[in-house]
Amino acid sequence: MCAGRTRCATPPACWAAALAGDLGKGKFDGANLVANFEKLNPANTLWEKPYGLYSKVDTEGPRFLDFETWWGSPVTLNAEEMQWIADNLFVGNKLSTGQLSTTDGTRIDLRNIKSPIVVFCSWGDNITPPQQALGWILDLYDDERAIVAAGQTIVYTTHQTIGHLGIFVSGKVATREHAEFANCMDMIDLMPPGLYEAVITDVGADTANPELVHGRYLFRLEARTLDHIRAFGGNDAEDEHRFETAARLSEVNLGLYRTLAQPAVRAMASEETAAMARELHPNRLRFAMFSDRNPMMAPIKGMAEDMRQHRKPVSKDNPLMAMETAASSWITSWLDSYRIARDAMTEAAFLGVYGSPLLQAFAGQAGSGANDRHHIERDLGREAATAASRVDIEGLFEQGGLLEAIMRALVYVRASTGSVDERGFGLLKAARAMRPPEERQHLAEIKKLIRDQYLVVRLDEERAIRALPRLVAADGGDRQGAFDLVRRVAEATGALSGDEARRLHRVQTLFLGGAPLTQAAE
Repeated sequence: MCAGRTRCATPPACWAAALAGDLGKGKFDGANLVANFEKLNPANTLWEKPYGLYSKVDTEGPRFLDFETWWGSPVTLNAEEMQWIADNLFVGNKLSTGQLSTTDGTRIDLRNIKSPIVVFCSWGDNITPPQQALGWILDLYDDERAIVAAGQTIVYTTHQTIGHLGIFVSGKVATREHAEFANCMDMIDLMPPGLYEAVITDVGADTANPELVHGRYLFRLEARTLDHIRAFGGNDAEDEHRFETAARLSEVNLGLYRTLAQPAVRAMASEETAAMARELHPNRLRFAMFSDRNPMMAPIKGMAEDMRQHRKPVSKDNPLMAMETAASSWITSWLDSYRIARDAMTEAAFLGVYGSPLLQAFAGQAGSGANDRHHIERDLGREAATAASRVDIEGLFEQGGLLEAIMRALVYVRASTGSVDERGFGLLKAARAMRPPEERQHLAEIKKLIRDQYLVVRLDEERAIRALPRLVAADGGDRQGAFDLVRRVAEATGALSGDEARRLHRVQTLFLGGAPLTQAAE
């Protein structure tokens, strides 16, 4: 589909949800959603999944049955809830633009989320590709400075091939992405506000300090700008007008359905017909037909047992096996070609129909500015709080001691690369663990400390760094040990060069007054 924001692209969506709910007597059958998921990838649904079971019948059975038991047991949803989701989220896209309110009248503003937001997305996801999964950020902010001002930390990661459901249930993703995020959640929680991309790479022979890496993969956070999100494509003004047109026509169709057809549909539907429709849904019937509920399947159990006892697998070099594999590959390629052509035609139809100036005028979209984008509205209370926060930060330049100096120095040294990985964080955790329990700061306190020092450096880098000697002198602690920690954390990713090395040398001068490094520091 067109790479726009996360919303349904077809105007029948709202009234179709209403029709399904009416036929179900107030219940929306989740089997409809499962059926639509399966239509997205015909190669997997029609061939790869059953052939995978057939070709690995000796080992694949338990995994196949576990998944199909879960996948083949869709729940029913409250029809009013599903209608609300379709109207306000899929089509209306009202969440990211601040058009939703709680029952007590409080506007839901995603900028108020203070916990880190982690977004998984994949280029293999044909439901919510990265352009859509991250488009809400462009709805909320004009630039990355606004993200910092809002005090929000957003981390996203992109996968190259995994599908929509695979992001959550794939064993490969769970082993790599999920595990790495779980292991590094404390690191994410301590990150200063901003937009970051999580990059996960294998630990190789050339990886510096591999003993500081947890597991087989290195987790790194790279600072990003909104231009990186825009570079994914889509989400431009033309897309906005197309989706707004689709949303408006969806509202019109829903109104027509409720006025002209809904009373008759509700009069015809009953609890009995709704239950029968759910039982006869193809996604349920296909399982029921091959279950013990079907008396015709009774002989199969004995036949299967006999097959297991007398099974004689062919060798891998059997020519018929090679022909079978080639035929399977051909069938998969043909079905993939069909999917690509179908999706291309669907996208072309969407772009042509909802991009029509006449249809946009009919939907009330004509006359909009060429560069219009539906942003969340201004919040004067938020702007006042941001201005007050800036005043507070102004007072932090020369406040603090050795710990504040360490965090400020680290922010300054790493500012030129905008990259942080788990090796430096591991050293900070180790240094914290070496202190007596009564002297250890709580992680929440450290988070505030890092955030404050980051904002100080961001507000006026030169003024912040010139104040380092005053912070170090005010504490009276071990200057050499403090600088040693800064240097070890900065060099945890490898030897520094260029601007980072220059910045570290300047920190050394400010901490130690230009004194040469001790053996411990080296």
